[in-house]
Amino acid sequence: MLTEELMQDARKYLMDTYARYPLALVRGHGTKVYDVEGREYLDFLAGIAVNVLGHCHPKVTLALQQQAQQLIHTSNLFYTEPQVRLARVLVEHSFADKVFFCNSGAEANEAAIKLARRWAHAKDGAGRYEIVSMVNSFHGRTLATLTATGQEKVQKGFEPLPEGFRHVPFNDAAALSTAVTSRTAAILVEVVQGEGGVQVATPAFLKACRDISRERGALLMLDEVQTGIGRTGKLFAYEHFGITPDVMTLAKGLGGGVPIGACLATDDAAKAFTPGSHASTFGGNPFVCAAALAVLEVILEDKDILGQCARSGEYFLKGLQELRGRCPAVTAVRGLGLLIGVEVALDARELVHDLRKRGILANATSEHVLRFAPPLVVTTAEIDRVVATLGDVIEARR
Repeated sequence: MLTEELMQDARKYLMDTYARYPLALVRGHGTKVYDVEGREYLDFLAGIAVNVLGHCHPKVTLALQQQAQQLIHTSNLFYTEPQVRLARVLVEHSFADKVFFCNSGAEANEAAIKLARRWAHAKDGAGRYEIVSMVNSFHGRTLATLTATGQEKVQKGFEPLPEGFRHVPFNDAAALSTAVTSRTAAILVEVVQGEGGVQVATPAFLKACRDISRERGALLMLDEVQTGIGRTGKLFAYEHFGITPDVMTLAKGLGGGVPIGACLATDDAAKAFTPGSHASTFGGNPFVCAAALAVLEVILEDKDILGQCARSGEYFLKGLQELRGRCPAVTAVRGLGLLIGVEVALDARELVHDLRKRGILANATSEHVLRFAPPLVVTTAEIDRVVATLGDVIEARR
């Protein structure tokens, strides 16, 4: 089926919830994907920070094939080896003591919000239930997580929103200190605001989040849905900042392309969940856990992947900063590891389309910010191509 036919059927049969690009992809390998007409694209979005090892990594593909032939789903009424093994790996390589598995980042954040409320209720009673999150944050599309999200555009039309959520400016410790009260159950913060324009938290702000939460008797919950699993050059982004949270959420890169989310917590926080208090039918089934185990095994056994990500991110940022120096339309460059934002004095969405026409995939998080999140295995030659092409398309728009 050609792209135009596919688009017509999509408009006829699918709900109109996405502003899709006029592109139908049929296969991928490494950092490349191919459309139905056979055209090749360099994928610098990676499924929105999902395909951390690239497309169809052989170890992940083999794990899926083998698990599909053995056992795909049982529900969480039973123990399964892949789920327990995955939980052990995550605990042994993080601050956490316990893990809850689900299907997405939104579900992981929903679990974290419920966990915080139940934990605070058990500790201090029903009056402690508020979640303090950040302006321009993004935590998901469920009713609770879009309310936690600090962007009015995702909340519009879904009112009345659930009560118990407050927002403060990102990287503003004074505002945070004022907002956290005896009603606060938890502070919820992204280490890097991906959807909010790739804004990186300052070390001082994250330290303030940790200190204030401890002083006021609240939980610190880090949303690492986009930054976790090597994206920033470390397995988890909090490792850059010398702090540890009480709760952390993961998804995206965890499964390398299959839908899985996780809510990790210390023993003290995790004990608030008891049998029947929270659940997920598909969460952590053998199929997705086998994929996640393969992703983690590749990253943890090949220590240079994280180092390569860090080096590639520095190289990419340097190239973009040099582009900024000779191209006034580039007004800012920021990021951590291979999660990078480029702010432009042009319509970023038009630049995304221009890049696609030249065989490069990226996206715009707002009218003026481009986001790049390539696989961790991207090469310097591929980075050079993107920087050069971005310069060309910006120049053509001037």
